[in-house]
Amino acid sequence: MPTTAALLEVNDIRASFGGVRALDGASFSVKPGIITGLIGPNGAGKTTVFNCISGLVDGFEGAVRFDGLDIARKRPEIVSRSGLVRSFQLARGCPRMTVFEHLMLYGPWQTGEGVFHALMHPGLIRRQEQALRERAYEVARRLRLDHVLDNLVTDLSGGQKKLLEIGRVLLADPKMVLLDEPMAGVNPTLVGEIADQLAMISESGVTILLIEHEMELIERLCDDVVVMAEGKFLMRGSFDEVTADRRVQECYLGVQLS
Repeated sequence: MPTTAALLEVNDIRASFGGVRALDGASFSVKPGIITGLIGPNGAGKTTVFNCISGLVDGFEGAVRFDGLDIARKRPEIVSRSGLVRSFQLARGCPRMTVFEHLMLYGPWQTGEGVFHALMHPGLIRRQEQALRERAYEVARRLRLDHVLDNLVTDLSGGQKKLLEIGRVLLADPKMVLLDEPMAGVNPTLVGEIADQLAMISESGVTILLIEHEMELIERLCDDVVVMAEGKFLMRGSFDEVTADRRVQECYLGVQLS
């Protein structure tokens, strides 16, 4: 069962770009062991929050803590090594690499990446590489990508690229993942499959923070929903609670109430 202590805490994040205030004191937390939806109208600051959390933006004010660690303004690789990994809305991949090579690339803590270790510990490197190969095959089978392992990433469909992006995240053995619209541009026949995969990932103990515009998917997947508007936290609650809230209906769902 998930505990009540927050795994991720975002406190009073403020960021401006070209004189435009993208975030204006955004604050929220994410509990471990569940899927939390992050919703809001276009321009609410959702992806900017992801960029601040994951280290892609360092010119912001405020605090970010993950699993008790201060990760505000840390480099992306440091954030990733802490166990917090993100996906991107546009899943392009490495165009000259196969699906299998792409998965192998993201194995964590590969000793053979250093020349000294490669020369001094060849046996250890072979064992690590074999373990990583087995893990990559396992993830590919789980995501039903095993039949395209030798294909270039550029040959994949939009939905397969999204699945590969999820596979990349899983290869990093994260404690938590940030998913930025994993269903965007996906063929409807694959949307259900990706949703099923996310549910299984959550059941395995990985915490998920999910940006998604399709409310049916938020309702299906999310235990908790955080709403942003105009760069700020608006409210949080269950799907039924947030969609019944007057402020959410007015600013996000486009319903004008008198």
